[in-house]
Amino acid sequence: MQHEVMPFVEAAIEAAFAAGREILQVYGTDFTSEQKADKSPLTEADKRAHAAIAAILARTGLPVLSEEGREMDMAERQRWSRYWLVDPLDGTKEFVKRNGEFTVNIALMERDGAPSGPLGAARPMAGVLYVPVMDRLYFAWPGAGAYRQQGAATWGPGGAYERAAASERLPVPHSRDAYTIVASRSHPSPETEAFIQRMEQEHGAVALTSMGSALKICLVAEGAADAYPRYAPTMEWDTAAGHAIANEAGCTLIDVTTGAAMRYNKQSLVNNWFIVQ
Repeated sequence: MQHEVMPFVEAAIEAAFAAGREILQVYGTDFTSEQKADKSPLTEADKRAHAAIAAILARTGLPVLSEEGREMDMAERQRWSRYWLVDPLDGTKEFVKRNGEFTVNIALMERDGAPSGPLGAARPMAGVLYVPVMDRLYFAWPGAGAYRQQGAATWGPGGAYERAAASERLPVPHSRDAYTIVASRSHPSPETEAFIQRMEQEHGAVALTSMGSALKICLVAEGAADAYPRYAPTMEWDTAAGHAIANEAGCTLIDVTTGAAMRYNKQSLVNNWFIVQ
């Protein structure tokens, strides 16, 4: 399985770097969020990143389901045995704020073996999550573990195995005195506050940290936080790459509605609430 999936991981990494270059070209301009949607630098960044990713992933022969791609009905999508699930630019508010906390998310998906239907059909196999401003790459594939690489786009030539050998395997050592919860800066909720209160009862002191985009999942995967409760809307492309990385780092992403791992390729591409631990 590792050898079979490797070329897909390498294509996803190449696509993520290409998208990152496009995004940073727009990010470096004097854009404003008040511009018209079809002319705004933010929308331009989304579209340019999507085009860069789609062009590279087309070489794999797998279909691409992207936030910026065309809509497809469930019957068509659920016929796929494998496909790409992509968010070309995750963290819109972070992009506008210029705080650097936005990502490129690319996940390789496969049927999960359970009956297909409105509640889902797929699971993430491999994930690539790239942070363009930081030039930081998170990546994982089945049985190989999850990794974090700094200076990723400028790293020398080599395949996924060589890149993994030059990276830090997740989780990495962290010195923390308190149970740490990472929460959305842009989407607070009463349910999140209730979760924090429950953890305070269980663990005593609780530390809170905020982060944008799917980086919140990576904070748990790398060991910088213990939990990420998400009691607010997300889409499947927001979580799939991070989910794959969390799995290989020994964490879980649990759908709080079902109490089981999040399923993908549902009738609605909106996720249920979830907790990463």
